[in-house]
Amino acid sequence: MNKVILMGRLTRDPEVRYAQGNDPLAVARYTLAVNRRFKRAGEQDADFINCVAFGKSGEFAEKYFKKGQMVAVVGRLQVRSWDDNEGKKHWSTDVVVEEQHFAESKASFENNRGNNDFAPSAPAPAPTQPSGSADGFYPIDESIEDDDLPF
Repeated sequence: MNKVILMGRLTRDPEVRYAQGNDPLAVARYTLAVNRRFKRAGEQDADFINCVAFGKSGEFAEKYFKKGQMVAVVGRLQVRSWDDNEGKKHWSTDVVVEEQHFAESKASFENNRGNNDFAPSAPAPAPTQPSGSADGFYPIDESIEDDDLPF
């Protein structure tokens, strides 16, 4: 199975070209800065992953995606190789986009627009308290044994 799921910020506006033919096909290329969960000393905080979206997905990216915006992508890895004019072999790894989604609200994006570190500047809003509990906690039923729990 070849499946990739990513969430990160666009490093630049998508670059869109149209394939030649009777029915021109949009080909959008963009790079996502995906934060690493853990960091070793001297390593960068993010991976920069190239993505390519075709057809309607490419047109959508061109119209709605902007530099700095947080997006989520589902797709597959594609590795290509080619020889240049001097006979030197080159390799490229891209994510071919199958699904793409906004991963933050428009208001949040607008608030973070000047931020260049690809991380949200404002914390997520606190969840609202469920009804029936003033402090957000519920009493535990002490009659339940640990052996009765499904996990």
